[in-house]
Amino acid sequence: MQIDQSETSLPLDSAASAEKHLRELASEQKTRKKWLLVQPASNTSMMVDSGTVSMPLNLIMVSTLAGELFDVTFIDERIGDTVPGDLSEYDVVAITSRTLNASKAYAIGDHALGQDKTVILGGVHPTMLHEEAGEHCTSVVYGEIESVWTELATDVILGSMKEVYRAETLKPMETMRRPDFTHALRSKQAKKYSALIPILATKGCPVGCNFCTTPTIYGKSHRSREIDLVLDEMRYHQERLGKKNVSFSFMDDNISFKPKFFTELLEEMAKIGVRWNANISMNFLHKPEIAELAGRSGCDLMSIGFESLNPETLKSVHKGSNRLDNYGKVVSNLHKNGIAIQGYFMFGFDNDSEESFQLTYDFIMDNQIEFPVFSLVTPFPGTPYYDEMKPRLRHFDWDKYDTYHYMFEPTNMSGEKLLENFVKLQREVYKGRSIMRRMKGKPLNWVWFVNYMMHRFTKKLTPEMYL
Repeated sequence: MQIDQSETSLPLDSAASAEKHLRELASEQKTRKKWLLVQPASNTSMMVDSGTVSMPLNLIMVSTLAGELFDVTFIDERIGDTVPGDLSEYDVVAITSRTLNASKAYAIGDHALGQDKTVILGGVHPTMLHEEAGEHCTSVVYGEIESVWTELATDVILGSMKEVYRAETLKPMETMRRPDFTHALRSKQAKKYSALIPILATKGCPVGCNFCTTPTIYGKSHRSREIDLVLDEMRYHQERLGKKNVSFSFMDDNISFKPKFFTELLEEMAKIGVRWNANISMNFLHKPEIAELAGRSGCDLMSIGFESLNPETLKSVHKGSNRLDNYGKVVSNLHKNGIAIQGYFMFGFDNDSEESFQLTYDFIMDNQIEFPVFSLVTPFPGTPYYDEMKPRLRHFDWDKYDTYHYMFEPTNMSGEKLLENFVKLQREVYKGRSIMRRMKGKPLNWVWFVNYMMHRFTKKLTPEMYL
């Protein structure tokens, strides 16, 4: 069951009344309750939490909201922070979770429950499997926290928690506060965060790919912030860091879905001198003027889910925005404007064959894709694809839901052949000669370094690592 996808929230008088009541309760607190916010690391053996990691924007939004009413401590295990064994100084332990770190999140939740703490679990996995998550916490936040915050915070103060906090409607993004990075940056390990500043301009995606969790988390409507608010946030970070060319990473699921909004945002960004990257769909990147505008507005890199070179595969996963006859045009347009491409390719679909790997290799090399990323098809819990594939799944160990483990045997090839070709493709693409061919004529920047690291990593790969 999905959240109501409309953009309307509570009637203004009801929302205002609830917010006023919360403020009154907060002002009456003799001492502010103490929250411990936790970003767990994953247990996967692959390179998920290695090196520099992105600042966790979703948890930063929780700290932004909670910090106005409560005392907040921010822990990110991915950068080396540790969750204390003794939680006696905290009233609330709030943990965010994806599927690949769910077992870690559950262990932390169980540990906190054992010390009689109020435990809140949120994020993608608890939303998709809220009944399972409920066994390891006091309360589950279903979907985005902004749309349930007033109710949740009120209940925390009153000490009367519900099992699930689920919004009937999603709040418009105009009400979204500017994220406060203070709590995250207090860590002694904060230097391990990427220099890219995460930012949001939109939420939701109407496309409806059957393997995607976004419609359940953020709805199938496409909500957007006012452009001035996005620009104000960028200018704030320019002032905070004392420079113009600050680099931002849009965390939107589909920032380009509404062309008018997207192009207006880029036109304004072109005036303030920032750099940026984003995940983006290909629904209109084949138009040269869009790529030109993206380059002019400071785009360094676009992450594009090519997914497959097989039209039947694209059709089977409802990836309607991907048209094979546009692939080369999209790449050419971006490269002409100095924009690098992080290209995502998935293997293990029923329509895949050994030929799929050769087609992908040829496309990557012929089009000089700077940073190819390869994954194995992973049906995530709560999605239509998971329900369809559940009888065939080899694993229900959430640690292995990292897109790097072999989940099911495709129809047209054995699992052994799938993994053999999967390893071979990665090694071939990241061989020294291949890197030089793909990166020929490219500026010497961090993308070269990523290729070097991937060269070292892929040399060690074996099919057994993916079992």
